[in-house]
Amino acid sequence: MLPPVLEIYLVWHPDDRAGARAAHQLVKHFHGTLFTGLIGGAIEVYVRYQGWRGATDAPRPIPVPGWPPPNGVAQAQYVAVVPVLGLGLARAVQPGTGPWFDYLTALVRAERSAARQVRVFPLLLADAAVLHGTTLDRILGSYQRLGARLPATDEGPDTGWRRELVQGLAQVPGRTGDRLRVFISHTRQASGDGSGVAELTQTVRAVIAGTSLAEFFDARDLQAGQQWPEALRANAARSALLALRTDLYASRSWCQWEVLAAKEQGAPVVILDALERGEERGSFLMDHVPRVPVRRSTAGWAHGDVEAGLAVLVDECLKRALWERQRQLALGRPDLDVVWWAPHAPEPLTLAHWLIAHQDTGGLAGTGPLRILHPDPPLGAPERLVLNQLARLGGVMRDLDVMTPRLLAARGG
Repeated sequence: MLPPVLEIYLVWHPDDRAGARAAHQLVKHFHGTLFTGLIGGAIEVYVRYQGWRGATDAPRPIPVPGWPPPNGVAQAQYVAVVPVLGLGLARAVQPGTGPWFDYLTALVRAERSAARQVRVFPLLLADAAVLHGTTLDRILGSYQRLGARLPATDEGPDTGWRRELVQGLAQVPGRTGDRLRVFISHTRQASGDGSGVAELTQTVRAVIAGTSLAEFFDARDLQAGQQWPEALRANAARSALLALRTDLYASRSWCQWEVLAAKEQGAPVVILDALERGEERGSFLMDHVPRVPVRRSTAGWAHGDVEAGLAVLVDECLKRALWERQRQLALGRPDLDVVWWAPHAPEPLTLAHWLIAHQDTGGLAGTGPLRILHPDPPLGAPERLVLNQLARLGGVMRDLDVMTPRLLAARGG
């Protein structure tokens, strides 16, 4: 329906059998429910390891600018290549000639000539593969490698390298060089002895410090003389917001303002659910976002739970970037007739914000349904009913046709 946006190619030498495990992890991740809810072509994963013309040949070429796909197939907007740096690949390129050497050097040339469209993210398998002076080190040693290496076995979950890759991919469309920034939304107020809130904040900051993510933390990042309410709102709207939902979080005014600002700007929001005693009531502002539980034991808050929350937050950032790119590509497609490309399923908060922003533009007048498109999963019938009631109260006499890409495809556009 739309041109492809992002293609990921995982490349490994057949002798580096762990490459197949990395490919399985990558395909499973990007074919999960989060990314399949986008319009077809938003993201796809391919593998390259088998010889193209024979067992000793390099794989099939990767479609990059200057070397487009055959038969008129559309070129992806962005191409990411993940070469697995193992001993098999190192041996294949060590002579400085041959098909694998030509293959990797051609990828490097493509990245350098089309840096806004092609990125290379090496994944380390063996330190010896990139020892100083080796041919593989000369070809790919100047690239910043993914922050966590591929483990030697499949025991236990490994999200580090995938999170680093997703973070890098989320930053590709803008190519500003800025790291993704995590706005830590928290309250200092606590029930009980209050130790859990401070410990959780310290744990989250420590985990973020061990990644390539940036952070915004009010106690450190607000400068002398700044108006802290305005600064908090502005930074919450420009960052990915991680809400530390401790017992009193939902009732704190500025925590609510931070979530409100982030949602109104379409920024990703993920909640770390750290309730210990519970809460008298929640807040409807906190609903309709991914929620990751974080546990506390005598040893403290679980680092693995915080890392899982950050992984979800980074996934949400990439999802938003892909959705925005598809919105831009659809500007020349009036047949889609979409009045609002909502980055997340609409809710009363975001719908009210959108209606207010458009009530004076004349775009809500006329007849026929107003089509609102958002990523899967779809809203339920009761949810759509409430949104239509809210629109009526706002003076919109047209029905809201709230749908997802799957429903749009089922209707034939």
